[in-house]
Amino acid sequence: MTINIDNARKVLLEEQAKLIKQLHELGSDENGDLRSDLDFGEGFADAAAVTSERTEVLGIVETLKHQLDDVKEAVTKLDDGSYGTCLSCGKEIGAARMEARPFSLMCVDCKTRRSA
Repeated sequence: MTINIDNARKVLLEEQAKLIKQLHELGSDENGDLRSDLDFGEGFADAAAVTSERTEVLGIVETLKHQLDDVKEAVTKLDDGSYGTCLSCGKEIGAARMEARPFSLMCVDCKTRRSA
């Protein structure tokens, strides 16, 4: 597979910026920690709703944080020359997968096994 490194870097850096922006919009930093001044409401009657909303935000933040970690790892792999190589088996990740998800760190087979 021939990878256009410059294009991959551009796409990854754009994705990184987008994820960081989304985290900030949710009141989180890049590490997934919510700002201490974030207000979910304080009314006793709304305690369940506040807890539910906070749990939902934390779940979204966690997902975005994992995606950001993958993007950062992909950029590191670009820098060290191992971009497009599966972290698990060491084989080349398919071109279709890299095009669809440029921050893929594993081939489809290894990712499927890990998810099962």
